[in-house]
Amino acid sequence: MNTRTSSRRAFLGKALGAAASAAAITAAAPAANAAESDATATDTAQRCRRIPPSGIGMHLYTMRTPLAADFKGTLARLAQIGYATVGVSGRHGNSAAAIRSMLDETRLRAVLEHVGYDTVRGSGLPQALEDIRTLGARWIVVPSLPGAMHTPAGFREAAREFNKAGLAAREAGLGPLLFHNHGADHQVVDGENLYDILLRETDPELVGFELDVYWAAKGGGSDPQDLFVEHRRRFPALHVKDMDPSGGFADVGSGVLDFAAMFDTARSGGVKQWLVEHDAPADPFATARNGYTYLAGLRY
Repeated sequence: MNTRTSSRRAFLGKALGAAASAAAITAAAPAANAAESDATATDTAQRCRRIPPSGIGMHLYTMRTPLAADFKGTLARLAQIGYATVGVSGRHGNSAAAIRSMLDETRLRAVLEHVGYDTVRGSGLPQALEDIRTLGARWIVVPSLPGAMHTPAGFREAAREFNKAGLAAREAGLGPLLFHNHGADHQVVDGENLYDILLRETDPELVGFELDVYWAAKGGGSDPQDLFVEHRRRFPALHVKDMDPSGGFADVGSGVLDFAAMFDTARSGGVKQWLVEHDAPADPFATARNGYTYLAGLRY
């Protein structure tokens, strides 16, 4: 399968599918109604899987404005909405221990924390890993790479550093180091897809990926359905972020990305956490409610 060609199918399938359905309804003959009903019933029966409640989380970058004003209160409201887990991204002056205490009080669980590349590759790594343990989380995540590293040589250097840090994470009793993608990470430079370099040249036992499906779509990356099958168990966490028709951010479930299609092979990819994210929410709590409601009701 040509994954580059197929990528737009899952990402933009919702919008294209809606248009195709409308055309089909207009053109269909009455004699085809029974066959269409059977096909619909079969599709509905197949979409019986759901995201486990323990897997629906919020990436806290979405909530950075209310967190800065009231960290514990914001966590409490997320728990009231129904969220079970969070991804930590910015502590707003709190220590790892203080955040853990607030999480425990609000009955939320941290599953990962974003830590800068320079820290991960430098002398700050041991403390960062200890903080992950204090938070009660499993994964340390590199959120991005410096722009100057967006060359094949730069990504090969990053792969080597990720393998080292992943080994340190394993020795600390944690899960593999994860990398979070942005659109530029999927570009082709000198004939090589940068993201593919990381997939090929990192040790699957030491390094995994927190796939941001919006940025993979924006960057023209592979269809998650294909990634999950071709690189099994390497995607324990996702950033579930939707795209509006113009390519901007949208609340999860309100945009054009076909999440049911892209999650179809999530089990093969080893996905355990579906973390809602919106980079610029007008109303963070409305975005949180919308995202949770959509993922809790999704069948695929």
